[in-house]
Amino acid sequence: MSSIAKILLVDDNPKYLKDVLPTYGYEVTVANDGLQALKIMGSDENQFDLILLDVMMPNMDGWTTLKSIRENKKTKAIPVIMLTALDKEQQQVSGLKFGADDYVVKPFTLPNLLARIEALLRRSKWNTEPSHTGAVNLSFASDEPIDALTAREKEVLALVAHGSNNLEIAEKLFVREVTVKTHLNNIFKKLNVSNRTQAVLLAMQLKMI
Repeated sequence: MSSIAKILLVDDNPKYLKDVLPTYGYEVTVANDGLQALKIMGSDENQFDLILLDVMMPNMDGWTTLKSIRENKKTKAIPVIMLTALDKEQQQVSGLKFGADDYVVKPFTLPNLLARIEALLRRSKWNTEPSHTGAVNLSFASDEPIDALTAREKEVLALVAHGSNNLEIAEKLFVREVTVKTHLNNIFKKLNVSNRTQAVLLAMQLKMI
């Protein structure tokens, strides 16, 4: 994919993602509802690599917007991640049937969403460029050797990738929160990274989790 992926954020409350995604190297365009999103995508000047689509919006909801995206020849192949506060299995199944590529339930953690965005961008690029090697450009990755993670460290990192915070991980693993922090510090040192997002992305690329 290009060095700067272009994301269309369709959300009536976009401030958080609008502010944070550019700090991770993404170019973000915002639409406050489905109608505005379709108008933006209708312009020949606008081409997007991925769409983040909220379900509950005024004027045109996410389901209707997604259906229109998939019926349009120009936009039907763009990866779409649905964002919703509706944590119901049937809602998720409906989203996938309508053509969503992934589904993130609010409130979500940033590392989880970033990992899903990166995975979808990578897969969509593989589909359009058969000669692609499949390697992700991890600019933060060090040339230093990486030490193997313990089984517990992999378990902690897998929970991070699924959006769990330190307290939730501690409760799921029946340990203290400070123990989780210690595991994460060890993971960062072994992978030569500085934060949770980098650890998840690198571990997914190396198929550690």
